[in-house]
Amino acid sequence: MHLKPTALIYSSHNRCDYLHRDWIVQRALEHPHNKSVLYLPFGMDSRDSQEFSWGTFKWYFDQFIPYGLNPLVFFWSDDLSRQDAELFFDMVDHAEVVILGGGEVNLGFERYDAMGGYFFGDYDRFRNALQQRQNAGKLTVGFSAGAAQLGDVCAQDTYHRCYALIHNITTTLHHEWRREADLYHLAQRFKGHLAFGLPNDAGIAANQGFLASGNKWQVLQFVIDNSWDFPEDHVHIKTRQGMGIDHIYHDGRKWTFNGGDVMIRIFSPDYGYQGTWIKTPNHSTMIDYWSQSPSRYANIDHIMAEH
Repeated sequence: MHLKPTALIYSSHNRCDYLHRDWIVQRALEHPHNKSVLYLPFGMDSRDSQEFSWGTFKWYFDQFIPYGLNPLVFFWSDDLSRQDAELFFDMVDHAEVVILGGGEVNLGFERYDAMGGYFFGDYDRFRNALQQRQNAGKLTVGFSAGAAQLGDVCAQDTYHRCYALIHNITTTLHHEWRREADLYHLAQRFKGHLAFGLPNDAGIAANQGFLASGNKWQVLQFVIDNSWDFPEDHVHIKTRQGMGIDHIYHDGRKWTFNGGDVMIRIFSPDYGYQGTWIKTPNHSTMIDYWSQSPSRYANIDHIMAEH
C-alpha cells in the first residue's frame, strides 16, 4: 500500500524547519531529476502582495538550491495571455510539489477557475489538474488559505468549490484555544465531514484511494512542528505553547491529535458505512474513533485487509 502523502494542509507563522524541510522540500529532492516546487500566491490581491508572499517562501527554498531544488513561482495578472495559461498548466502538471498559498480563499478560487475557464472554456481544469496530480502520486500542499481550498468544504467558501484532495475534511486555520466554539460550529455545519483546528505550526498529510472491494480508504498523518525557536515569535506559534490539532466530534466530544498520530478511514461506495480508527505512538493497537476505546485491529494493514 502506497501511503506517501499526496496532499498536505498546514498553518504556520513562518518557515518552520521540520514541516517545510521534511514534508515539502525533501519530497521534491527525492525525485531523481524533477526537484521542482511551484508556489502559487493567487489568494493575494496585488502583485506586490503576491511577491511578498513568495518572498516568505523563497528565502527558505533558496537554501536547498545547492542540493538541486528548483523553486518556481507563477504570479496572477489581469493581463495574462493564453500562452501564459498554457505555461501555468504545464507547470502545475509537472512540478513535483505544488503549493497553494495564503490570502483570500475565494479570490484564489476565482483566479484558479479563471485560468481554465477564461482561456480554455473549462472552469474545472485546475481542479482536475490537482486530482490528476494526486492520481500520479505527486504532492499538492495547501498553506493557510490553500489548506481550506484542498478539502471538501470550508467555512470561507460559499459555493463549496473546494478541490477535495483530502476527502470529507474541513479545517479552521491559525486555531487557538479560544476558538473551540468556531470548530464546534464547523463540525455542526458540515456533519458529513471531520473538522480539525490547525494551529501554527501544524498540519495534516493525507493519501486516499480504493481497495479491491470498492471501498475507499484514507490515511491522515498529523504533523506538529516546534522547530521555529525565535523567542519573539513564540506568541504566534501555538505548538510551542503545547497545542495539538483539535478535533470536535459532531456530538461535542473532543480529541486532540499530536505529532506522529495517524487516522485511517474506510468508506463504502454509497457512504452508508464509515469506519474510522486512530493510531498513536502510545497505543499498541488501533483505537476506535467513535468509542475512543482500543479496537481489535492491530494496525492499518489489518484494517485494509478486512475491508
